[in-house]
Amino acid sequence: MSDPALTGQRAPQSVGELFRVFNRLSLQGFGGVLPIAQHELVERERWLSKEQFVEMLSVSQVLPGPNVVNLSLMIGDRYFGLRGALAALAGMLAVPTVIVLSLAALYAEFAHVPSVAGALRGMGAVAAGLVIGTALKLLPALKKNPMGRAPGLMIALLTLVAVGGLRWPLVWVIGGLGSLSVAFAWWRLGRA
Repeated sequence: MSDPALTGQRAPQSVGELFRVFNRLSLQGFGGVLPIAQHELVERERWLSKEQFVEMLSVSQVLPGPNVVNLSLMIGDRYFGLRGALAALAGMLAVPTVIVLSLAALYAEFAHVPSVAGALRGMGAVAAGLVIGTALKLLPALKKNPMGRAPGLMIALLTLVAVGGLRWPLVWVIGGLGSLSVAFAWWRLGRA
């Protein structure tokens, strides 16, 4: 890890700040919080570098549960241990849970209305665009990845084809291509 003083990074000052930032982050993310998480944690709060964000996100993706919830637990634990992990988790889930339950009750009443169904399809397209935008924004972080940019992009393309085009089960694709990626990175690190 690089020296925070040299990279302009800072740490959260309290568990309260962790709660507030993760609550603000979660309340901005409709259809996916990942792009907002990258903006808030890397660019706005400067708690992580792009490389650190990519590393922590990679670990959070292989753990069970939602990626950003896992990320919040890891960041909270990193700075304040168990108290920080619980504060970040509460920030991610408390208010959004109330909102989602309220919206679910409303949806149950109005699901048959065509404009409601159309609005939901539109939100899905926006969420996909946000994920693609975040991937493009984080692309420069692959330069410092042990695998390198070209192999990383090749694995991403193979994953897209396997899951999106061939409709293979995600668990098998992660098991296969994920294992291949780990083995290749390990081999590259061994040679370095």
